[in-house]
Amino acid sequence: MRVSTIALAAALAVAPFAAFAQTTLTLYTSQPPEIAQQTVDAFQAEHPEIEIDWIRNGTSALMNVLRAEIEAGELKPDVLLVADVINLGQLKAEGHLMAYPEAPVEPYDPATYDKDMTFFGTKAITTGIAYNTENAEPVETWADLLVEENRGQIAVPSPLYSGAALNHLHALINEEDIGWSFYEGLEQLDIVPEGGNGPALKAVASGMAKYGIIVDANVLTAKAQGSPIDYIVPADGVSFITEPVAIMANTDQPEAAKLFVDFLLSKEGQELVAEQNYLPIHPDVAPPEGFPAISGMKLLGYDADAAVKDNEEVRARFADIFGG
Repeated sequence: MRVSTIALAAALAVAPFAAFAQTTLTLYTSQPPEIAQQTVDAFQAEHPEIEIDWIRNGTSALMNVLRAEIEAGELKPDVLLVADVINLGQLKAEGHLMAYPEAPVEPYDPATYDKDMTFFGTKAITTGIAYNTENAEPVETWADLLVEENRGQIAVPSPLYSGAALNHLHALINEEDIGWSFYEGLEQLDIVPEGGNGPALKAVASGMAKYGIIVDANVLTAKAQGSPIDYIVPADGVSFITEPVAIMANTDQPEAAKLFVDFLLSKEGQELVAEQNYLPIHPDVAPPEGFPAISGMKLLGYDADAAVKDNEEVRARFADIFGG
């Protein structure tokens, strides 16, 4: 009887701690640091029982880390929230993503999520032309940038670093009237693509560059904060990404990971997207003030499956053009 009493006392002593046990998810994301923190904070406000450890970098840099982890057999993230579908499509093809057939996608356009339910768009991010309103004039098309007056004056993120820039590259080369000749024209003007959208934004806002190829939210947020910068939707189209979220197949916390996906796809999660000055893709959530309507844009898409197959060749050609 004494043994049973001791065992009961031990169980009661442990129980309070078990009730407050935390589940920890590891998130790899390409969101800007302040946006990533807001996203994590909002999720944890609804799910205080789940802690998120997050690591932030450009999508291509994160993929390099993942490749090293895959080779070592030590994949660390439970969830990915990155810029483009190309890298996620590759991970899916290799069996590294978990399908989530029950994800709450009912309100969404099927074009915003994977048909096999392994990744899901969370917002709409277009890439167009930014310009400094104090030293440059608005242009109408991508080709309008390729003039001698803009030599060395166009800030371009590198698709070897930025997922949004990689998506943009695939979209533009898929357009017969734009194609590789646009990037060859940039190189002839001594343009050196590098880094991500943040440095490109700073270059244009500071006047160090007249123009930039930058995602809409970065530009329009800076404009709203008083920077001398504005956003152009070229008549010949903009690329767009949906910043998809995906669950890694090897996660040991699948239910917590599903809750993170559910939050991002919920109306509350989409309202957070709008508050963060991005275009929500939930049809019942209004876009941020000052954003151009998606309905008025020519959206440049491409075959994602073909892009996955051709990606290494495309990246190699880009690097060859710019001497990378």
